[in-house]
Amino acid sequence: MSLVQRAKKSSTIQHHWALGGNAPVIGTRMAIEGANVLLGAKMSSKLKTHLQPEVRLTGSLIEDDDIHLILEYNTGDTWGDLVSPRANRYILHNDHHNPYLSSLEEFNAALSGFEPHLFVVSGLQMMDNYLYPAGVREQLLERVRSQMQAQSRTQTLIHFEMASFVELELLQLLLRAVLPYSDSIGMNEQELDNLQQVLQTGRISLVADCNPRVAHSLDQARAVFRKLNEDFHRKQSNAGDGATRRPLSRIHLHTLAYQAFIVAKDGRWQHTKHAAAKASLTAHRHVCASAIVNPDAAYLQMDGSFAVSAEPGARRIHFNNREPVSCWEETLELQDRAPSIVVEICVAPVLICKHAKQTVGAGDNISGAGLVLQI
Repeated sequence: MSLVQRAKKSSTIQHHWALGGNAPVIGTRMAIEGANVLLGAKMSSKLKTHLQPEVRLTGSLIEDDDIHLILEYNTGDTWGDLVSPRANRYILHNDHHNPYLSSLEEFNAALSGFEPHLFVVSGLQMMDNYLYPAGVREQLLERVRSQMQAQSRTQTLIHFEMASFVELELLQLLLRAVLPYSDSIGMNEQELDNLQQVLQTGRISLVADCNPRVAHSLDQARAVFRKLNEDFHRKQSNAGDGATRRPLSRIHLHTLAYQAFIVAKDGRWQHTKHAAAKASLTAHRHVCASAIVNPDAAYLQMDGSFAVSAEPGARRIHFNNREPVSCWEETLELQDRAPSIVVEICVAPVLICKHAKQTVGAGDNISGAGLVLQI
């Protein structure tokens, strides 16, 4: 878990982080971008040396770090008769601290007086398919919810970073304990597909397109945006915690080929177009492991134009080299007499690295880069 506070703009973020090999990447990225970070995590003194000076660790030190074994592979790599269609990674972990949010109490004590501008929840995928005693996981998520609800006394924005959840029970718990208290959600195309399936059908998605069309992804993101806001308006007046529930005001979708944002116009998120550009450039720099954006080392996978929706008759937006980030406004109509929402949608193409040097942590770095310009 961590909080981040931007030094120059006095902004703050909190994260629930995975430990071990999966260091608090969003917080580290935001520290690189000029933030002060309050991090709740337990790690060894050796791993702590890799943190940025602006990252303040609140969890106690441990003797041995948890193990996250990451196998990365490039496009075209083979395993027997199988050929990889894209650069990716496979992660195995032996983690005993994150599933129990073991630094939560120490973090909570340090949080007092920090006054964060942004509170980020991530790393909860470590709870997926973990064998807990009966009721323990529910109790842990209730503690996360209480911490999120406590931020409603301030002007703190809350972001939830999704991950690969394959256990339906955990996703249902998150839909009750985390998502209703989040202003913002970040995810990739597989996580978006999974979340939409659970919201609409009550089932998880077993297979998702690794290279979805922009129109299809935007339709999925709109559906999630509508559904979560409809749930907010339906439950706000009926539940005892209605005052601490939050309408969803931001979605950030990061894919291999593009970045897409849906942001409520009447919210407090700023500079959506700039955030989309920043996220796109960060994707290239991180995967290429280079601070320099080299066009010769990259390629575009997006077509020369894209449809804004898969609905018949949807307009197309043509790619413009001089204005590569496309933004427009829409009105999303909600059901159950809930008020409509005017949103800004921005899509930025990604300069895909031809020779990927690192894919681990890409999503967290991209999300952190997008968030830092919007708070």
